[in-house]
Amino acid sequence: MSPLSLTVTIVSVVTVLLTVVARFWTQVLWFSQLGFQRVLFTSWGAQVAIGLVGMLVMSVCLWAAITVAYRNRPLMVQLDPAFRNLAPYRAMLTPWIKPISIGIPVIISFLVTQSMLIPSWQEILLALNAHSFGVKDPQFGLDVSFYVFILPILTTVSGFLMTTTVIAAFLNIFTNYIYGGLSLTRPFVRRSARIQLTVLAIIYAVLTAVGQWLRRYQILSADNAKFDGASYSDVHALIPAQAIMAAITLAIAVLFAISLKRGSWKLPVTGVVVMVVSGLLVGGMYPALIQKFVVEPNAQQLESPYIQRNIDATLAAYGLENVETTPYNAQTTAQAGQLKEDTASTTSIRLLDPNKVAPTFRQLQQNRQYYTFSSQLNVDRYHLDGSSRDTVIAVRELNQSGLGADQHTWVNDHTVYTHGYGVVAAYGNTVASGGYPAFWEGGIPSLGDLGEYEPRIYFGQESPEYSIVGGNTGEPRELDYPDDSAPGGQVNTTFTGNGGPDVGNPINKLLYAIRFGEMNILFSREVTSGSQILYDRDPAERVGKVAPWLTLDDHPYPAVVDMDDDPSTPKRVVWVLDGYTTTNNYPYAAHSSLDDATSDALTQRGLLGAPDQANYVRNSVKAVVDAYDGSVTLYQWDDEDPIVAAWADVFPGSITPMSEMSADLMAHMRYPEDLFKVQRTVLARYHVQDAADFYSGGDFWKVPNDPTVEGDHAQAPYYLTLKMPDQDEASFSLSSVYIIGGNTDRNVLTGFLAVDSETGTGRPGERNPGYGQLRLLELPRSSNVSGPGQVQNTFNSDSEVSRTLNLLAQQDSQVIRGNLLTLPVGGGLLYVQPVYVQSSSGTQYPLLRKVLVSFGDKVGFADTLSEALDQVFGGNSGATTGEEIVNGDEASVVEVPKEDQPTDTASAAPAPESSSQPAQSTAPAAPVAPAPPAGDAQDRLSQALNDASSAMTDADNAMKAGDWAAYGQAQQRLDDAIQRAINAQKEIDGQ
Repeated sequence: MSPLSLTVTIVSVVTVLLTVVARFWTQVLWFSQLGFQRVLFTSWGAQVAIGLVGMLVMSVCLWAAITVAYRNRPLMVQLDPAFRNLAPYRAMLTPWIKPISIGIPVIISFLVTQSMLIPSWQEILLALNAHSFGVKDPQFGLDVSFYVFILPILTTVSGFLMTTTVIAAFLNIFTNYIYGGLSLTRPFVRRSARIQLTVLAIIYAVLTAVGQWLRRYQILSADNAKFDGASYSDVHALIPAQAIMAAITLAIAVLFAISLKRGSWKLPVTGVVVMVVSGLLVGGMYPALIQKFVVEPNAQQLESPYIQRNIDATLAAYGLENVETTPYNAQTTAQAGQLKEDTASTTSIRLLDPNKVAPTFRQLQQNRQYYTFSSQLNVDRYHLDGSSRDTVIAVRELNQSGLGADQHTWVNDHTVYTHGYGVVAAYGNTVASGGYPAFWEGGIPSLGDLGEYEPRIYFGQESPEYSIVGGNTGEPRELDYPDDSAPGGQVNTTFTGNGGPDVGNPINKLLYAIRFGEMNILFSREVTSGSQILYDRDPAERVGKVAPWLTLDDHPYPAVVDMDDDPSTPKRVVWVLDGYTTTNNYPYAAHSSLDDATSDALTQRGLLGAPDQANYVRNSVKAVVDAYDGSVTLYQWDDEDPIVAAWADVFPGSITPMSEMSADLMAHMRYPEDLFKVQRTVLARYHVQDAADFYSGGDFWKVPNDPTVEGDHAQAPYYLTLKMPDQDEASFSLSSVYIIGGNTDRNVLTGFLAVDSETGTGRPGERNPGYGQLRLLELPRSSNVSGPGQVQNTFNSDSEVSRTLNLLAQQDSQVIRGNLLTLPVGGGLLYVQPVYVQSSSGTQYPLLRKVLVSFGDKVGFADTLSEALDQVFGGNSGATTGEEIVNGDEASVVEVPKEDQPTDTASAAPAPESSSQPAQSTAPAAPVAPAPPAGDAQDRLSQALNDASSAMTDADNAMKAGDWAAYGQAQQRLDDAIQRAINAQKEIDGQ
């Protein structure tokens, strides 16, 4: 080898080794910093141990198959003409037979173990730490833990051993063929080769019998057309057939053993033929005949016991056994005062759609181009002014893509712009003047009712790939927040938490430089003693790494909480994720595609780490990630789930008892949306709990499509504070509706499902006993209560609604329909939909302009919810609602800074001034335009539209000048002009 080649080889080897070491050691550093190093070492150790054991077993078997054949080769094979043509191959292999007999088994066993055993490391660890379910299956009387923990591993090991036997037989036959033990051109097998192959056949037959016996248990989780689990023909034909086949296969193993003495395979070969014929008759034809001639003519009667097994198991597996089902004969006639008893629900009706108002949050609270908010905001509740208030909350995260091209340097991207800042919160049921969100927390620095909290967001969904923070850099270098009064127009900070591995020493610098392919890490003076590197910063990614056994929500929600219930310490911003334990092996339970069940009009991504199918789901863990230091805490939320109990044994110390959760953090837990989606999908069929009715399927329901979006996407469930008919008081809930199932376009309501999502009791570690209670309102089968699709169609086709919205859309604006909410109030079902308007070009963000309401066949359409309800209920709904704030007088509202207010959208409205800063007019009051005299309706319409355009221009100018009094007067003129235009259009339509 030339010096150049040697150098290249050495450099290549060293590079590969350094890359492997960097990847390995940085993983160790990351897990150790989080305190989850035991998870990493246990995972690695389990995979290595399983791989070594599997390789050892298979390698020994394959080595024995080759070695025994070679050692028992005939010595005079060269004289046999049938084997002379193989002499060159024997000459080539014989000198290398020892390394071949070791090397080939090792290579094959490595590949097979990698594909068959190591991927099952989690199942193997679970089997070794299995916990009882305390429930027995109805067929064999075995605890469900056998099917969940033990059976999968028995099946995997059995399959691995069968694969080993087949490969061993192939290598043995090949070796015997090369060395004269048998001939493939003429029926010839020497005695030693026959003994070897007979032993392998015995082993294979025994393993086949074991597999056939295990398949009896697997049938209890089988997919069937009508229902999952063992059916009548399975129980009376297929399960016995598998037992018979297992007995026949064992008998064949015995026949092969007998043939060792007799020296003939005639008897076992006859047995194999019998087994094949029996398999066709007993395992195939017999169950088919039973199904065709016994079951199908009497299916409802014969299948009922097994359908009932399926119903009972499904309800248990999905946590649906205790659903409170109430008949609900929904009224469709609106009467005065009808909502008086439901003020707790109507007061909390959410007018801010968290999936529509993100652009508004960005425009008013983003503050700088390097910040952003998620496109889907979150709903939570906070205790404000002595009561719990539904809140739309967002985290102001770092957005480096907002920086200019000349600002993107390695130093800026990784050491200066390192974190977001603060949260923004608005009342969910209230809006400010002009349709603005009523912010009660916002601004930079944060101002509002949350009190003191750590606002810096180093870990979030928009965080950069990595940042290097902290260290002894002298002056603070990390941009904290902009401040005109500070030198340079910004306040800087230095990270002081324990958020990432140390990169202050040369070795770690080198390893991370290799890991991220960035030599600046190694040479930059910004990386000093005490510097930390933050990476894998997405909350879901962090939890997924420390808990690889969990299926996770992909949409964590933020909360500002007191982690230790100590008022003297600042609160923390945390991300909360729901973690699920699942299995697809619960006997008789219905299988579900979790991705399909959790996808809807707002979410098409599904769950993280979800199996293709599952038939058992538990929300076993609440994961909490600190937004400042990235620390992860896994709280055990379900004390009765045997799967999470097994994982707690596998990774001792990694799961924190729920009793250690602070009272404030407990208050911000909520019922998981994805679990609710799965449960509502299952309950669409399994609310039918009579086996005969279930078989007919005539009362199956479905989740309606969202009428506010295009395409066939299920309507998302919504978090609301509401009071169900059988509840004494309102509670924070998650709800959804059902319509008629089957292949029909008829959008008629059949049910309303809600779950109590209120968790806090005010005491640490104590959960509200009512939490998780599912309540189902079942409408009469003869009911004609409109479903969401029909209601949306009614809204869209209402003449006054369409006129007004069309007029708004014509004035360089765009109309956006918010979420269509459904509430069981007034003895019926009330639909509420906020309507937003935004500019059709330029700066776009929606502001609430109208509210649509429907009850029975009546529609309300007004500027406020109260007015819309009064239209429906004859001017006296009896409801109390979250009223619109005027100049901040009715609630504590954070003022929107003037530099953040809109300047170029016709649909914009001013943020309210705080009550201590009344608006001052700088322009003379503009009178409201009087109604034009009676005349031609078309002329009046044109005049009204001209007046509306003029009023919008005046409003825009007043807004730019900060003259909110003049702006309010222009808005009054605009409302008057729109009303005159509507009246004129009505007259034109009536001509």
